Amino acid sequence: MSEDATKTPRGPVTATEWSELEAAYGGLVGGSRDVLLVQAEAILAIEAIAASIAAPGTTALNVVTGPYGALFGQWLRRGGAEVVDLKTGFDEVVTVEAVEAAIRARRPDVLAIVHAEAATGGTNPIAEIAAIARAEGILTVLDSVSAVGAEPVPADAWGIDLVALGAQKSLGGPPTPSAVAVSPAAWSRIEANPNAPRSSALSLLDLRDGWTATDRSAVPGLPSWLDARALLEALGEVEAEGLPVRHERHRRAAAASLAGIRSLGLRPWQRTRAALAPIVTTVRLPDDAERRAALRDGALGGILSPGNGVLHGSLLRINHYCAAADLPPVLDAVRRLAQALGVPPGHALEAAAAAWTA
Repeated sequence: MSEDATKTPRGPVTATEWSELEAAYGGLVGGSRDVLLVQAEAILAIEAIAASIAAPGTTALNVVTGPYGALFGQWLRRGGAEVVDLKTGFDEVVTVEAVEAAIRARRPDVLAIVHAEAATGGTNPIAEIAAIARAEGILTVLDSVSAVGAEPVPADAWGIDLVALGAQKSLGGPPTPSAVAVSPAAWSRIEANPNAPRSSALSLLDLRDGWTATDRSAVPGLPSWLDARALLEALGEVEAEGLPVRHERHRRAAAASLAGIRSLGLRPWQRTRAALAPIVTTVRLPDDAERRAALRDGALGGILSPGNGVLHGSLLRINHYCAAADLPPVLDAVRRLAQALGVPPGHALEAAAAAWTA
């Protein structure tokens, strides 16, 4: 065993470390909301939000621009809420006008939306949508697991009530613990909901009462010391780099990827440039059968991956997030795409490099 390994702290996570994690997550969204640390991947945190606010008599407008929005609607229905799904094609994001029209038509109590869709490469116009919801007194739920670290998530400024966060993508950390940021208005709704879980892994109230509302001297449960300390290190690296710098890296990586694929005669999966997310660039597989097969069936590797679930066979993903939000990984992805298509990569590489520095 190396000398460094013997110095690695192996005791239980301390209350100080748990508080530091809580504060680091909170700083990513503005800092004024309660932050609950969930000892699981963020999918459980998102389900806990649904279980905590769903009840008969609640009407929820659920924006579905990808697979996770559809799943959230199912969880709301399970809790007895009336759910109005506002669906788009997965190759586009929702428009502010569509949300505004749905609010006028259905007068929901809750609006739920995914911020950035890593599966589809789209980012929804959250700031504008949140402003409409806030003006109407609608409780807002935001899944920012993919967005945080790649683009701003100012939940305080936007007035978002419940935000799900995770570190496994652009923050460069482990998938646990994830987090939920909770506004006072959200707490009021959850406390008034007789269906809100108790004595359950889905209970936000239990998380609050077991830590946030205490003197915070005893860490609830037994969190993984490996994950918690790895997350502390990852969030420390984010702080050292600075969020604006990290956001800019992701923006440049997306711009370089877009320029590279267009130079190869490929199109982004998302139909409008304004919808493109900085975390992932999704590439529409070509209509030409030979080129389509070359990309669909080729062993591409690097930061390239096929579409997930229902999107498999329709798109490829350039996963330029965290450490891969840099020019060399993007150039490697463009080179691999050119190789699969059997074309010289030179012009595409030049286009990508030029977009990175623009």
